[in-house]
Amino acid sequence: MSAASTSNSKTALRRKLLKGAAATAGMAVLGAPAISLAQNKTIRIGMPTILSGRVAMLGISSRNAVALEVEKFNAAGGLGGRMIEMVVRDSKGQPQEAARVARELITGDGCEMILDAEASSGAFAVHEVAKDLGVLVVHTCSETSSLTADPKLRFPTAFRSARQGIHDAIVGGSYGAEVAKRLKLNRWMSISPDYAYGRDTTAEYFEYLKHFNKDIEVVGQVWPKLFQADYSENITRLVQGKPQALYSALWGGDMTSFIDQAGIYALFKDKQFFSPNLAEYAVLTAVKNVPPNMHSGNRYLRSFPNTPANNAWADAYQAKFKELALNWSWENSAGINLIMTAMKKANSSDGKKIAEVMRGLKIDSPFGADGTLTMRAEDHTLVNYAIGYGSLTNKEPYMTNQVNGSWAQIYELETEWKKRKGWA
Repeated sequence: MSAASTSNSKTALRRKLLKGAAATAGMAVLGAPAISLAQNKTIRIGMPTILSGRVAMLGISSRNAVALEVEKFNAAGGLGGRMIEMVVRDSKGQPQEAARVARELITGDGCEMILDAEASSGAFAVHEVAKDLGVLVVHTCSETSSLTADPKLRFPTAFRSARQGIHDAIVGGSYGAEVAKRLKLNRWMSISPDYAYGRDTTAEYFEYLKHFNKDIEVVGQVWPKLFQADYSENITRLVQGKPQALYSALWGGDMTSFIDQAGIYALFKDKQFFSPNLAEYAVLTAVKNVPPNMHSGNRYLRSFPNTPANNAWADAYQAKFKELALNWSWENSAGINLIMTAMKKANSSDGKKIAEVMRGLKIDSPFGADGTLTMRAEDHTLVNYAIGYGSLTNKEPYMTNQVNGSWAQIYELETEWKKRKGWA
């Protein structure tokens, strides 16, 4: 064949291919069945969390709750036929591993966004990875206030669906102050884990305890390491300090180990104990005998809020997983539902478009103080969730004489707190 003939054949073939491409494009525009493969692509969401070690309950309860909600979303047709696939990875509770896993989920596993179910120790590492990669991230377990309150840490596609420490501190401080006035509890000590959440939340709690009761004196604080096995030295210091009341931001397995060990020393005898982290099933069912004089914020109980919607959700969770839901369960349920609702409103799985819709988004939820939750636009943090304090017992409903927190009071004092820190 001559060079000219070869050239003419190639030109003809190129024209034929271009015509075919144009025809296919036209079919796609007209909505013919030949839809592009991208439109049928599974929506992959990466989920770094803790699935092994002492606090594996955090990751397991988080993963379970997300699976429950994603199953309903996919059964209803997903996003125009596109199904969500969760890609869950174990960080083993190590911040550097959480960062590595989060990056790999996006760059290696084809995930479009991150549902970050890490404790605060890992959440800040995941936060930086998401910022670097420019992807949507919703933090579902970290309650350290600065994660969303500090404007230096914010970026447009980062959100938090977990409760926030400052909210617990205001409600808990108000409740504790009233109990302290009634029982004349002036000498206080604390035992909290030595990392961002423990340090920040404890400082915030005492700030508001003193705000509501000027007679409070903090006579000592002890700081065990996160996931510490032996608390005997810490307990000895608490006994020697002779406080009338104790505060603790320990959580999960750390809290149950501490309570069991403290019982040997009769630490709780004639002392009131306050914590935001006692009133959830993982702690209450693991502690051999809940000591008297214990007070807690609500983590997750089917009776708080005591509504048909919350009871139905708790029943569905227990029926599917043969275990009770935890605090991380509702926080992750809220997080994935916010993503799915925003995804449908934006009609897109693009993280930037989802973020635009999520700012200020209000959804119906069994975990809301009034049946709704809102992702606050100004700082991308969850508000209006059910929050309160009460005294504990050994059996259902576990918390009695609950005092509901006032969101009007929370907003007012939180704004003042942000201004004092230069964050508002």
